[in-house]
This record gives sequence, C-alpha cells and structure tokens, in this order.
Amino acid sequence: MSTIKVGDRVKLTALPPYLKTAEPMPMLRSPDLLEIGAEGVILDRRPGGYYGVHFPNGSFLLDGKYLEIVTN
Repeated sequence: MSTIKVGDRVKLTALPPYLKTAEPMPMLRSPDLLEIGAEGVILDRRPGGYYGVHFPNGSFLLDGKYLEIVTN
C-alpha cells in the first residue's frame, strides 16, 4: 500500500461508525454525511494513523484504513 501524503487525492473505501470533524473543537457526526467512494484531499496527518481530509461537504478526521489513494 502506498503512503498517503498531504495533498493526495483519496477516496473513502468504507464508512466508519461515526465521523469526527477536523475543526479546532471537533464534533462527532453521523457517517451518512459521506458515501463510500467519496473523494477528498488530505489536509494533514494526525497521530495514530489519522488524516484530516477535505471533502466537498466538510473536513473530517479519518483513520487511514478507510482511505485509498486515487490514481489517474
């Protein structure tokens, strides 16, 4: 598996049990805000294998196991 870097385009391969917003004061949100296959851009890497990902409908913190790099 390729290493995910800041600026990479990724897609969601599975839905987590909940979504955590990537804001200074994060909030838990329902996973139905995103769909499997949704594409976003990596904003930053967080401790524990988590990434800040910007999707068209918001930015969320996601575990790397739910992400896959989009190749052209």
